[in-house]
Amino acid sequence: MPRPKQFRKIVSPPLMTGYKPFGIRASEFEKVILSFDEYEAIRLLDYEGLMQEQAAESMSVSRPTLTRIYEKGRRTIAKALVEGKMILIDGGNVDFGKQWFRCRKCHKLIDGVENHIPCKNCVSFGNEELKPLTPSS
Repeated sequence: MPRPKQFRKIVSPPLMTGYKPFGIRASEFEKVILSFDEYEAIRLLDYEGLMQEQAAESMSVSRPTLTRIYEKGRRTIAKALVEGKMILIDGGNVDFGKQWFRCRKCHKLIDGVENHIPCKNCVSFGNEELKPLTPSS
């Protein structure tokens, strides 16, 4: 029986929930899932330019584990680009460190209910429009 996966630490969820090829309806695409930890590994290594040791420490995993997560994420993105599939960012065994919410109206990311200030694109009044962001494993 394998060891249960430990939670991978994620600084903040991605701004978008996914990406799709241009010009075709989302319902017509096959989908690939990029997990939150794969997204975070790619963000830390490729976008932030951290060394693997630093990124692994930030995610609270070992360097070899980070490398496996990163390679799986790169393969997922490559498959989507080459085969024209839609990427959904969801799932994984992650810890956001605090409760995040996404507004159902404007899709803005909010770090805590107390920080929700309705914007001009969001005509919601109160917190009934907020959806808790939790990874579906």
